[in-house]
Amino acid sequence: MSVGRRRLKWLGILMMVNFFIYVIVEVSKSSGQAKNSKRHVIIPQAKFWRKFVPHKAYWNKQQQKLERLSNPIFALLTNMTVEESFLSSNGSFSNACDPDPFVASQIKGFKDLPDRFKDFLHYLRCRNYSLLVDQPHKCKHKPFLLLAIKSLIPHFDRRQAIRQSWGKEIKSGDATIVRVFLLGQNSPEDNFPDLSDMLKFESETHQDILLWDYKDTFFNLTLKEVLFLKWVSNTCPGAQFIFKGDDDVFVNTHQILDYLKSLTKDKAKDLFIGDVIKDAGPHRDKTLKYYIPESIYEGSYPPYAGGGGFLYSGDLALRLANASDQVLLYPIDDVYTGMCLQKLGLAPEKHKGFKTFGIEEKHRDNICSYTNLMLVHSRQPQEIIKIWTNLQDPDLSC
Repeated sequence: MSVGRRRLKWLGILMMVNFFIYVIVEVSKSSGQAKNSKRHVIIPQAKFWRKFVPHKAYWNKQQQKLERLSNPIFALLTNMTVEESFLSSNGSFSNACDPDPFVASQIKGFKDLPDRFKDFLHYLRCRNYSLLVDQPHKCKHKPFLLLAIKSLIPHFDRRQAIRQSWGKEIKSGDATIVRVFLLGQNSPEDNFPDLSDMLKFESETHQDILLWDYKDTFFNLTLKEVLFLKWVSNTCPGAQFIFKGDDDVFVNTHQILDYLKSLTKDKAKDLFIGDVIKDAGPHRDKTLKYYIPESIYEGSYPPYAGGGGFLYSGDLALRLANASDQVLLYPIDDVYTGMCLQKLGLAPEKHKGFKTFGIEEKHRDNICSYTNLMLVHSRQPQEIIKIWTNLQDPDLSC
């Protein structure tokens, strides 16, 4: 789009905004006159504009900056796109996938941070990773349920157990179920042997591998989430529902199907259910997996569903893909998804069928414990196949 056309577009938007403000003011004036027959000037009891208070933590500060730059009026006045503005405000590097040369000087104690944080922060703005293995025809026939499973290249046994059990691609009545596994590249420091030939054979055999060219680390699970949402938008926008989870969970697919088929149209549109965590915040204990330094993030987390697995509508997935453009990557993927939902004015709904923290040990081997559940974490590949097989027993009585 030319500069002139872009200016005209935003000028039109600005004129519409001014018109609506005018209407609101006039309506408010009329309403005030009706209630105030003496026509005295009514003084507002609170400030109309919320005072801007800059954050101190790096992520919050950068997110706050992104939100300000996302304002279309700012973009109009500066004659720049949000992406151009955001990049120019952090330096003159032209490619967002180059290491950010300024981040080290903007975070107190950066040199003392664990390497995983340094790596994440250096590439915080990079989302341009190529898709090395795609399944462009996976959603040729619009699926009722898309199963998206986060996995790692070496986890061949987990993927195969899922294919043989709850992750089977089937057509149940008028409901079609399809499956994809979400992978990134092995991290070089993990010293894994070269498994590319095995992965290629697996992909050609099962046609269910999505592989992106980025380092598959814990902090990059958020990147996996964003790239998957973009893939859904481009390749599978017709999916009615999506289950997204880990490769070490047991899922009662039949229970999920029964639940989805019972939903009303309105309920289905904004569906997002799982094992929801509320009133949580970052862990400050450096020994924990989920440790986040105070210099990086401050404040509490929005409600979020545990990353072991959650269920949501395809319609919402498309909106989440758009919302993710307005939320900086965060090193914990399930929290990040909660942030994107919050951006849409939504919150995940807790469902008692999701047991991301497992079930009581005394019920673990009782097959009847799984009949009314949707997800249990975590289970070994052999356990997954055994539970699934036992649930299919026509003589099962619970």
